[in-house]
Amino acid sequence: MVTTDEMEAMLDELAGQLPQEIYKELNGGIILLPEVKMNPIGRKNDLYILGQYHSGGLMGRYISIYYGSFAKVFGHLSREALKQELMKTLKHEFTHHLESLAGEHGLEIKDEEYLENYLRNVRKPR
Repeated sequence: MVTTDEMEAMLDELAGQLPQEIYKELNGGIILLPEVKMNPIGRKNDLYILGQYHSGGLMGRYISIYYGSFAKVFGHLSREALKQELMKTLKHEFTHHLESLAGEHGLEIKDEEYLENYLRNVRKPR
């Protein structure tokens, strides 16, 4: 797994490749946090949160990426494969940002469907 400094540099590089227009009102920017973040509905300690979009509150609108979660889920990947996963997560969170600005909820609905499917599969006896 890359170090936090290496991942920070990777994140900066990827963020620089995105169109500047999508940063509108993202006043808190993108931050890389060291922790492992678990989804509280996870039943088998296997539901990691890789990134989150935040809006409102004291910090305004910003995206957080969780280094520890990436290490747990993608630590075995090559640097290039890790970079691809980081870009997917970044684009996912920017989609939340843009939908929030537009008053849309399509990705939130899709995320909820993913979690419902996860819960259905976890409850199935093996």
